[in-house]
Amino acid sequence: MPDPVRIGNCSGFYGDRRAAMREMLTGGELDFLTGDYLAELTMLILARDRAKNPDRGYAKTFLSQLEECLGLAVERGVKIVANAGGLNPAGLAAAVRALAERLGLAVSVAHVEGDDLVGRSAELGFGTPLAANAYLGAWGIVDCLNAGADVVVTGRVTDASVTVGPAAAHFGWRRTDYDALAGAVAAGHVIECGVQATGGNYAFFTEVSDLRHPGFPLAEIHADGSSVITKHPGTGGAVTVGTVTAQLLYEIAGARYANPDVTLRVDSLCLHDDGPDRVRIDGVTGEAPPPTLKVSLNSVGGFRNAMTFVLTGLDIDAKAALVRDQLGAGLTAKPAELEWTLARTDHSDADTEETASALLRCVVRDPDPAVVGRQFSNAAVELALASYPGFHVTAPPSDGQVYGVFTAGYVDASEVPHVAIHADGTRTEIPPAAETLGLTPVGDPELPAPPPSGPTRRVPLGLIAGARSGDKGGSANIGVWVRTEEQWRWLAHTLTVDTLRDLLPETADLPVTRHLLPNLRAVNFVVEDILGEGVAYQARFDPQAKGLGEWLRSRHLDIPEELLPQ
Repeated sequence: MPDPVRIGNCSGFYGDRRAAMREMLTGGELDFLTGDYLAELTMLILARDRAKNPDRGYAKTFLSQLEECLGLAVERGVKIVANAGGLNPAGLAAAVRALAERLGLAVSVAHVEGDDLVGRSAELGFGTPLAANAYLGAWGIVDCLNAGADVVVTGRVTDASVTVGPAAAHFGWRRTDYDALAGAVAAGHVIECGVQATGGNYAFFTEVSDLRHPGFPLAEIHADGSSVITKHPGTGGAVTVGTVTAQLLYEIAGARYANPDVTLRVDSLCLHDDGPDRVRIDGVTGEAPPPTLKVSLNSVGGFRNAMTFVLTGLDIDAKAALVRDQLGAGLTAKPAELEWTLARTDHSDADTEETASALLRCVVRDPDPAVVGRQFSNAAVELALASYPGFHVTAPPSDGQVYGVFTAGYVDASEVPHVAIHADGTRTEIPPAAETLGLTPVGDPELPAPPPSGPTRRVPLGLIAGARSGDKGGSANIGVWVRTEEQWRWLAHTLTVDTLRDLLPETADLPVTRHLLPNLRAVNFVVEDILGEGVAYQARFDPQAKGLGEWLRSRHLDIPEELLPQ
């Protein structure tokens, strides 16, 4: 068997740790270094950037990282693959070439394009969004690497594709090597969000010895697609079965996880402790990809403003009712949307003013910036001497801000060009998958035997269960896992959709689907429409649903005493 290929990650989002590229290049051996700079919200940010200047539209921080690290990568023979090209991969590739020339480095730079469908949006039935980008796969990256590229930048490819491409190029995989490709998708999904795989945002974070500066992850991928997730020696954080499980559950749905090149069967994954800071992923199976590609559609939804009133002490509900009535009567123009939320952060007989206070938040949205601008915020502040006792707000009057709307579209893969552009300008058309398989749900496996009855204690779910949650357009997922077979038997029988709705009342009237993943001892919930029209819409105070899982872990259930930690 050939040696594994070592693929590291140095970015989980646009704005991640700037020093990570240098840390990964100097911290240990690598063959490839990848970076994920794109998210649904990032595509809107880059689209607005490009609207101001057509030469923009890519992640500028990637260039600043290369400024100090490109020479290191060349010296160490590490090839770089990143989706930092955003909406302008050709522009970023040209900028990288100019940087290399200025640094006196001989570097072959290639890029992948074809994902940008905004010019054909109406034709494809997507209306007139500000940005429309199909999620491409890995084979354009493979073509660039096989032609000798040292740096490959892409637009909107799937997050895992920047890992799948290097692995497929290294081992010479064919497009129908589904199990190997699916294994690389699993590894890529684990490392794509950077330090979330090494203890960041981890439910049991108190078990991680050093989180001051966690190291970024890397995957040692083998020829059969199995992998070991690890990190450079001596770096902070930890790689454990738990941290890898958490990341595998991040932003997924059911047992099938579709990518443009292969559909990963998440229910096939097996995790094993492979030593300190090493977790092996094997047993992975894959299926042909679906015939369609997902399209990220970002539009300007209108203008938004907010005002937060502080309510202190007694009569909180009456104070909230008064200011709502007063502001409603005082607005000369009614916004298209006006939402109130009251956060009862106050405590009885509190020993500080802050803990004696609740927060009443008013959010307004409208197509007209004047309606939600000073006209709204001034009306709120004008109540200062005429409203409830102790009136004050958390911020001064402000103008309305543009907000975005995200929707997902789908298009036949044959409708989307996928092109590798090499350093010499030659272009290679990447055909869509010849074999496809429609994405259908996998029926839940048979439930395990119910746990034995015994005495219980009413305690937080998080005493035995971890969770990881995140956004998927207007929906969110909550993956919940436990660490023993006995706990899994209890979890599978207890944490049903109805139980989730009871524990999280915000989900009570929303469509919720539960998926069982026995190999991970996990259940995954998909909660539709909880985020409105996407992250930029800010439908709730946690617009990316990052805290949903922790809210669920804090809720109390009757848990058998034998399952609780001693």
